[in-house]
Amino acid sequence: MPEVPGVSGPAGAPGGTGVEGLTVPGLTGLAGAGSAGAGLSPKAVGKALRAAVPRAGHAEWEADAGRPGAVEMVEASNAGRLPRLTPIRVGRMAASPFAFLRGSAGLMGHDLVRTAVTGIGAQICGDAHAANFGLYGDARGGMVIDLNDFDETLHGPWEWDLKRLATSLVLAGREAGAGEDTCRAAARDAVGAYRRTMRLLARMPVADAWNAIADERLVTHADARELVGTLERVEQKARRNTSARFAAKATEQADGGLRFLDAPPVLSRVPDEEATAVAMALPGYLRTLPEELLPLLGRYEVQDVAFRVVGTGSVGLRSYVVLLLDHRGEPLVLQVKEARPSVLLPYAEKAGFPPPEAGHEGRRVVLGQKRMQVVSDVLLGWATVEGRPYQVRQFRNRKGSVDPAALATDELDDYGRMTGALLARAHAHSADPRVIAGYCGKSAELDEAVARFAAAYADRTEKDHGELVSAVRGGRLAAEAGV
Repeated sequence: MPEVPGVSGPAGAPGGTGVEGLTVPGLTGLAGAGSAGAGLSPKAVGKALRAAVPRAGHAEWEADAGRPGAVEMVEASNAGRLPRLTPIRVGRMAASPFAFLRGSAGLMGHDLVRTAVTGIGAQICGDAHAANFGLYGDARGGMVIDLNDFDETLHGPWEWDLKRLATSLVLAGREAGAGEDTCRAAARDAVGAYRRTMRLLARMPVADAWNAIADERLVTHADARELVGTLERVEQKARRNTSARFAAKATEQADGGLRFLDAPPVLSRVPDEEATAVAMALPGYLRTLPEELLPLLGRYEVQDVAFRVVGTGSVGLRSYVVLLLDHRGEPLVLQVKEARPSVLLPYAEKAGFPPPEAGHEGRRVVLGQKRMQVVSDVLLGWATVEGRPYQVRQFRNRKGSVDPAALATDELDDYGRMTGALLARAHAHSADPRVIAGYCGKSAELDEAVARFAAAYADRTEKDHGELVSAVRGGRLAAEAGV
């Protein structure tokens, strides 16, 4: 590739773009919420909501007449993606009903509008399925367990994340060969852990609740002891999952330096002008970082840029890896990934949550992530490449994940409890845990209702998956399997 500038920006480049103050809107979209809550404690406000939105009502859902078909949804969501990569996306979604769910957050958003909505708003993941939790490294070498995918994040109904998590556990369990009772128990336990964790956070001092349960102590809290061995193995693998290890496998010596290997379709070299456009966007990225980090990145130089295919929901979006080297030749790899509007945006608006002001979609993803995680990648930022918004983050910062569809039967409900607890902690950063805890209550009524919904929606997802497979077999959709 041609010579490109270093990562360092101009001296004194502005930074300090930390998360600004978040005004918690509370019961967004609930008619009369302001007057109904007057004089009541937050817990009482949540409890009073049960009359308007009974917890048992969360079990109910019916497909509406205007619901798009599975194939129609996939075709529509492929718009704007790179056509050469959409067969990979279709192939991944066709692999199983659980895989289909992972790529169809927009379709589920359409359906969730027709379910019970409390009106309590939170910063939600938007795609909180069971495979979007995992381990990653913090800046000091520690390991954190948390949500780790925020492409669809926005302000919306907290229960949407919970229903997506519960449904994904049912589908993952079915794929693993678990019995239906086990699958439903995992969904029910996830909701129960969410409810109990929210109650715990509501009783804690605010600062303690804010920083709670992001490490191995969560396993004990969530009564997920059967997972200990699995998490230890994932952690050992995650610690080796670094930029240096990736660079050692994915680069070669060329012209006195390193360059990425050409290994399509997953990793591909790009034309010089495309690589230069990505590199030229990095000074703008620096301006989205805290100012104290500028000297760190200023000691690296851009070495190469390549295109790299990303996960199921994002296949077909533009995504690059940027190889940086320090003065000793030690690598740091950044991922520069296209950011599009959340697929849940129109559905959240229908549910009574007004859309945010138009802005940079990479910024939306980054700030949403910071609002939900206890510890985030210190190099999270955003950039604009040839007019398109991107998010920027470290690539392979000791990430590790559990495949929920490969868990043993006795681990599935433990995993459900762990992820349910994590989700509650994430929501409690932006929603008052006292209000949600007041609504959820002490009984298992909500647990049972969401588990019933999850089983029913898993059945619908299996039908949707079947439609997609039929379209592939019939030649309507091209699919490339095993990529």
